[in-house]
Amino acid sequence: MIAIGGAIGVGLFMGAGANIAKAGPSIILMYALAGVVIFFIMRALGELLLYRPVSGSFAEYAREFLGPFFGFVTGWTYWLMWVVTGMAELTAAAIYIHFWFPSIPQWVSALVFLVVLFGVNLISVKIFGEVEFWFSMIKVTAIIGMIVIGLGVLTLGFSDAGETATAANLWSHHGVFPNGIGSSLMTLQGVMFAYLAVELVGVTAGESEDPEKTLPKAINTLPWRIIVFYVGALLVILSVVKWTEFSAGVSPFVYAFEKMGIPLAAGIVNFVVLTAALSSCNSGMYSTGRMLRNLAANSEAPKIFGLLNSRRTPAIGITVSVALMGVGVILNYIVPEKAFGYVTSVATAAGIWTWMMILLSHIRYRRAVRLGTLPGSSFPAPGGALFSYVAALFLLFVTVLIALDDDARVSLYVGAVWAAVLGIGWYALKRGGSTEAKLPDPAYAPAE
Repeated sequence: MIAIGGAIGVGLFMGAGANIAKAGPSIILMYALAGVVIFFIMRALGELLLYRPVSGSFAEYAREFLGPFFGFVTGWTYWLMWVVTGMAELTAAAIYIHFWFPSIPQWVSALVFLVVLFGVNLISVKIFGEVEFWFSMIKVTAIIGMIVIGLGVLTLGFSDAGETATAANLWSHHGVFPNGIGSSLMTLQGVMFAYLAVELVGVTAGESEDPEKTLPKAINTLPWRIIVFYVGALLVILSVVKWTEFSAGVSPFVYAFEKMGIPLAAGIVNFVVLTAALSSCNSGMYSTGRMLRNLAANSEAPKIFGLLNSRRTPAIGITVSVALMGVGVILNYIVPEKAFGYVTSVATAAGIWTWMMILLSHIRYRRAVRLGTLPGSSFPAPGGALFSYVAALFLLFVTVLIALDDDARVSLYVGAVWAAVLGIGWYALKRGGSTEAKLPDPAYAPAE
């Protein structure tokens, strides 16, 4: 369920509206294309995880196969991704609360959610898993319900949208690529943001009770999740409502339900989107604590971040990360209308780096297996390293698209500053003689 929840987030519930307006029905193909690449990335990660399941896996594999510097950069960059994503999701959650309680200041809602989720993560990994399970269940149920209702509108013609709902809407309004293939490709950066967090299953590997059984199952069902929750949902939405009616800043799910005339539709979908935002923030808190502990175990962060509390949770790392997420509360007070877009673009760039490190680590691992210097994994990726090369080229292409987009380009500027900060940090570590890679001690007992 954590893997399913990772594949469904605010990027789908809210971000799809802007992408539909730019690409028209071809957005379905863009989600499908990106989904194939994500599957390649996850199979590469799966092979590494079954070779050696560890908590903080991305940084650990980058450290082992690419060198200590790449482990250092990957760990801190993935940590940054979730800190800024947490800020964005807190902002989104506070906005959604305004739907029911417009008199509550946005920063107050953000602060309340921050404190509650902090408590959930601090108690135990079991509580985190339970909360994330129910968040995921709400999202899954909502999308499946929407698909079923949409199919009913298409086949039976009921609701206010029944007369105009038809599969022909997918090609009748200026074709599948109404704004040209170039405009469709430019949406890939936004589409990739929607898939952020699907790799979270890798962070949980070190604490799963039976990784040999659960991880392959979670990863192998990813194509079905993409087909149903992304491609399937968008096929239904764009058949029920023609693509020209969607716009940026409006959830296509909310709008589609409103067009169908279903009572309380806006409130129901608003609740679902709220849970999606809280789910992502919850996952972020989980990830940041584990990444800081992994960095501390390799002398790449203060040793205090490696300490576990009596419930075997990296409480200090989580606490520091949550404190920085609290900057999002301040942003909600100062510039709530601008913060969300900027931090999500930074998160996307950080996510691309993480995925690239997974692919490059996998390529190096396959080479070691071929030379006989490392044992093979019980869950080998199909095609060996070939599809990892393909996925890496795709990520480079998306990076070029980000550079060409005026709005998204800010993430590359932030990335340059972040690279400088990490470079200084690495130089300081090197001078202090703390750059030798060390495997972390067994950090966690399996969740009860």
